[in-house]
Amino acid sequence: MKKYGLIGYPLSHSFSKRYFTEKFEKENIMGSQYELFPIENIDALPTLLKENQELCGLNVTVPHKIGVLNYLDRVESGAKAAGAVNCIRIGQKNVNAKHDFMLEGYNTDIYGFEMSLKPLLKEYHDEALVLGDGGAAKAVKCVLEELGIRYKLVTRKPAPGNLLFNELKPHHIARHKLIINTTPVGMSPNIDECPPVPYEAITGEHLLYDLIYNPAETLFLKKGAEKGAVIKNGYEMLVLQAEKSWEIWTKKEDQP
Repeated sequence: MKKYGLIGYPLSHSFSKRYFTEKFEKENIMGSQYELFPIENIDALPTLLKENQELCGLNVTVPHKIGVLNYLDRVESGAKAAGAVNCIRIGQKNVNAKHDFMLEGYNTDIYGFEMSLKPLLKEYHDEALVLGDGGAAKAVKCVLEELGIRYKLVTRKPAPGNLLFNELKPHHIARHKLIINTTPVGMSPNIDECPPVPYEAITGEHLLYDLIYNPAETLFLKKGAEKGAVIKNGYEMLVLQAEKSWEIWTKKEDQP
């Protein structure tokens, strides 16, 4: 039995477990299963691996996307640039590995976000506001930099170069026609909440992207749609990053 799974804490709900379980059934992938491994402290990872020798790959979610870097033997360039890993490929034992397994880190969020964003971009989406600067924002920033889109971070706490939410004015919205929410504000069950943005300045040229996928239309997106903006939630990004994870886990050993 080949085993895959998700580490993070808490894991009260999981897109990944449902997605991969359904994938295995629909595609008749035999001898594989996907499990949840709620570990509060990333220090528990070596023990988890020893107790689950069948593990071939792991997805990583909050709060371990950064801390897990200390346990990896190799990190691909995109994950290094982001400073965060959300996918681990567990290879065969290697005498040079830090642990009993060769652990390779990847960031498939970068791929998922880029592939879901690019088809929606227009020439005037050349400046972006990124709401939040936590772990979820790391992949977003990497993609924007790769695409040559200038961005401004908007945060609750002061940081050099950032805007504060209470400093946001209509002229900021008018200038930045791409607005990406990387915060959990508005996620179920708190569906009546939204980031404090001057929504009155949003126009039909704006593109609002919310990394949240539950609910499908957050209040942030709803307010944007009411002003004629193009809106997108994070569901397709999740699907794309999940498929990229599967591609990484099942690649042949002799591939780079």
